[in-house]
Amino acid sequence: MSSVRVLLADDHTVVRAGLRNALESLPGLEIVGEVGNGPELMQAISRTDPDFLVLDASMPDFEPLSAVQQIKTERPGLKILIVSAYDDDTYVVGLLRAGVNGYHLKDQPLSDLQLAAQRILNGERWISSGLIDKLINRKPASASAATPWLTRRQRELLRLLTQGADNRKIAATLDLSVKTVENHLTALYRVLGVDSRLKALNYALQHPELLATSGGDMTEPEAAPDGRELTVLVVDNNTRYRQQLSRLIGKISPSSLIYEAENVAEALTLGEQIQPQLALIDVVLEDEDGIQCARRLRAVSALTRMVLISAYPDREFRRKALSAGAIAFLDKKDLDTTAVRQVVEDALR
Repeated sequence: MSSVRVLLADDHTVVRAGLRNALESLPGLEIVGEVGNGPELMQAISRTDPDFLVLDASMPDFEPLSAVQQIKTERPGLKILIVSAYDDDTYVVGLLRAGVNGYHLKDQPLSDLQLAAQRILNGERWISSGLIDKLINRKPASASAATPWLTRRQRELLRLLTQGADNRKIAATLDLSVKTVENHLTALYRVLGVDSRLKALNYALQHPELLATSGGDMTEPEAAPDGRELTVLVVDNNTRYRQQLSRLIGKISPSSLIYEAENVAEALTLGEQIQPQLALIDVVLEDEDGIQCARRLRAVSALTRMVLISAYPDREFRRKALSAGAIAFLDKKDLDTTAVRQVVEDALR
């Protein structure tokens, strides 16, 4: 029987040594790598192909919620155990919702860590005993509480946070200074009623509607082809083109709610949460496959009408797109107002 391949991720060498010692004493486990930050982690996952990831979610250059979602989307069979000093219930719940298999507090004995590993590898979940009372007594958000109204800029900020962007990347994307981004984030946290980046991310997971842009906000609208609200997901890694297409949809259908995703993981997360009526997906998503994205989106949102788009109108792309469940395959050069209007009208029927 092959051994379980274990990857350790913590920015403290001494902590990694303790984790290694505790886990190496268990039969059938092989430590295949150690990393100390976010970029190293993603590279090591591809390089070592682990079965079990023991992860400190507060490493440098690492956004835990979006990273865990991406990892679980790309490798659903990979077991993840968080080992952390943080016992904040929002932090814990956010990571459990993102897909981790267990949460272990660093102040607990190493024997508990060993038990956590065994339980998770047997298909169970693990939560440190010190967290159980906090989670049981946690007060849920009021179902009647109104979702806060966000400006378009605040929605852009929140969407970039869910993608794991740091302040420098946000500043570059929005053409702002880092200081201005910090000020905007402070205002966003105040509106959401949170006090940290992680809590804002967790809030976004619970309220995906905050990531939508109303069609009427995109541009000066034309008359809508139908008064009903349309939920649209636009998936393209080219930010400028994605926003251009979203504006065109908003112009045609100002009552629509438009969500944007730049990669497969984000598209699947949004698709499962919002169940869009219409999705427009680029066939080439940088180094990812838009046709595979369409297949996986179909699995989590069966009623979504999918249109595959491409700057390369290859016959084989078209064949694969239609076999993946797309209702149409369109050349990006042909996506003018008339073509998009037809797609929107078809989706509203």
